[in-house]
Amino acid sequence: MMKEFVAVQEAKEILKGLSLSGGKVQMPLQKALGYWTASPIYAPMQVPSFDNSGMDGYAFAWADGGDSRQLAQVVQAGTFPYFTLQRGTAVRIFTGAPVPKGADTIVQQEWVRVEAERLFFELEKLTQGMNLRRAGSQCKQGQLILQEGTRITPGTIGLLASLGVEEVSVFAAPQVSIILTGDEVVEVGQALQPGQIYNANGPALLGYLSQFGIYEVKIYKVKDDPKEVIRVIGEALASSDVLLLTGGISVGDFDFVKEGLAENGVETLFYKVKQKPGKPLLAGIKENQLVFALPGNPASVLTCFMQYVKPSLGQWMGNPAAWERPSTYPLATNWEKQVKLAVFLKARLVAGQVEVMPGQESFNLLSFGSADGLIEIGEDQQALKEGTLVSFYPW
Repeated sequence: MMKEFVAVQEAKEILKGLSLSGGKVQMPLQKALGYWTASPIYAPMQVPSFDNSGMDGYAFAWADGGDSRQLAQVVQAGTFPYFTLQRGTAVRIFTGAPVPKGADTIVQQEWVRVEAERLFFELEKLTQGMNLRRAGSQCKQGQLILQEGTRITPGTIGLLASLGVEEVSVFAAPQVSIILTGDEVVEVGQALQPGQIYNANGPALLGYLSQFGIYEVKIYKVKDDPKEVIRVIGEALASSDVLLLTGGISVGDFDFVKEGLAENGVETLFYKVKQKPGKPLLAGIKENQLVFALPGNPASVLTCFMQYVKPSLGQWMGNPAAWERPSTYPLATNWEKQVKLAVFLKARLVAGQVEVMPGQESFNLLSFGSADGLIEIGEDQQALKEGTLVSFYPW
């Protein structure tokens, strides 16, 4: 049953309760950035795979004793020493190079004096085993490396590549389509005619989707005609897991989206949220498809995307923390709101505090140029003093 004019948290709970999720797919490691692992990953090998040097210096056996050694050979990175170190000798060695059998300590070159192929060092500075990276000291073969539900970052890509992993099992991203409504909206690059505006919502949504590794997005532009709206929604639903619409969801004479969704069998989960900006938001479902009809103003679009679409996408893609509340930070100045709604304000973090940006109107994008994210002022909050902790949602 559709709910109308719901509180922010109720809207989130409704979406969180959905069981929609992507299937598991194997993906090349280099294309998996931003995805979440669909199964645990275990180390296929030990790393390092051999004892190696952590310094440019000299490798020797501690047990030989004394404060000097005879220089015997040189071991470079990329080569392997198929010999055993002879007693009383040392080898010149470089960072990452394999340590020959029999050596267990490496002294950095800055601590060594070399005279006539003999090394001299101050023994009291050294400890046995220093600068030696033992085989398997990072991880053992079969060791759990990543839990299921871990996001693939540049760091995890580096980790998995060091283990020789070429592809990973991840939760598939949804196929997303965007429908842009409004006869007044024209694409960047075209000359504006009187009464027209540039399309800011499409590029903004594409930018946000790219953070999830979602790049192949179908975009539709529909005129303010009820039959066309119904037709385009049906066409988009035929190939979409998640459908985003911008504009046409209010109660104006040319707002046909709500009717168009109903005609295409979309069940409304909720319509209108007790928030500003972004009150006329509709979320719906059709079988395994999720639909968000976003308001038309760009600030409202970005606010609704951050609060509802972003965590829904994260949940779909296996993020276990998709709906967790963000960190809180103190307000840098006093703030008072004039409406009895939850309010999301463009803000930025400065020295551990959040500064509310000027230009909070839903049409005004200027402050997005320097904002780090949004803060939430609760529905029941009215006047907040400097230092009050507020939830901060980073982009």
